Amino acid sequence: MKYYLIAGERSGDLHGSNLIKGIRESDPNADFRGWGGDMMKAEGLELVTHYKDTAFMGFLEVALNLRKISGFLKKCKADILAYQPDALVLIDYPGFNLRIAAFAKAKGLKVFYYISPKVWAWNQKRAWKIKKNVDHMFVIFPFEIDFYKKYDYKVDYVGNPLMDAIAAFKPDPDFKKKNNLDDRPIIALLPGSRKQEITGMLDLMLTVQPHFPDHQFVIAGVSNLPSALYGQYSSSDRATIVYESTYNLLSVAQAALVTSGTATLETALFNVPEVVCYKTSGFSYAVAKRLIRVPYISLVNLILEKEAVRELIQDNLNEKLLVEELKQIIPGGAKHTVQLNDYATLQKLVGGPGASQRAGKLIVGYI
Repeated sequence: MKYYLIAGERSGDLHGSNLIKGIRESDPNADFRGWGGDMMKAEGLELVTHYKDTAFMGFLEVALNLRKISGFLKKCKADILAYQPDALVLIDYPGFNLRIAAFAKAKGLKVFYYISPKVWAWNQKRAWKIKKNVDHMFVIFPFEIDFYKKYDYKVDYVGNPLMDAIAAFKPDPDFKKKNNLDDRPIIALLPGSRKQEITGMLDLMLTVQPHFPDHQFVIAGVSNLPSALYGQYSSSDRATIVYESTYNLLSVAQAALVTSGTATLETALFNVPEVVCYKTSGFSYAVAKRLIRVPYISLVNLILEKEAVRELIQDNLNEKLLVEELKQIIPGGAKHTVQLNDYATLQKLVGGPGASQRAGKLIVGYI
């Protein structure tokens, strides 16, 4: 059968690649086409458009690129109709994918959604549109089952696909040697995978570096962004940059500063104490503050339903508070053991691997 997949972000590319494996287990002759990234392409996806060309973050950034986004939508719709898939599989990326879902449903295509948009966080009325336009939704957090019940919409809980990626990961024993890292404890900096995140977060994160002379700072870089973005950091003694090695970095890190997103959960699942960082344009923040309906921005805190990891947002993301929080989560700090204990609870709630296989089997079965 033919499957058209759409992932618009780096994390979606990772989960999409594992989902392709899961579908292929139940449908060995499956054919894949769509939008995603290098990881999905490596698993056999015929890549139409790379997510690095379509990722926009924040309300202002989206507003400034509406014409470009409209062009992407037109291109995607035409490609879907030309391909005529047996199933359209949408992966998170709601601003784009919910529009595609409505279009595809109107054209009589089977619409599946893997990893629900965070409609429970803001603009909850979008759940009605999902119920109308998505044939089957596969969710990755247990609380999403009850959320959708309020809309009389039955969803399939498959577990969290991060556990698949982490279970498949094998640490490189020579990671530190290959990247010229010494024996000092490592503080990992995970600024994100978008240009706006790198330019807006790294300078702030690195303000803590002079306060921790006995540590080495290592930045998790991504190859889909221009290397020039990281140039000012690689040419100084402030930090070391490693590319496409986030899991290896987390496997040896003592603590981390992490931009809000999937990486907050990944860091916790690697048992690395963290401080969550988030800052956007003043306009985007003002809009988000009015719309957000959940008390936390990190997945760790949302799942645990408490502030297990400190969230430093907008004006609170400053040198003073970053230093204070980082000192509390490194070994010997007041929050170190407490945070690790919370991580143990988190692990139980998230569950084990197998989400990709379960979702893949369900998709093939529903077709």
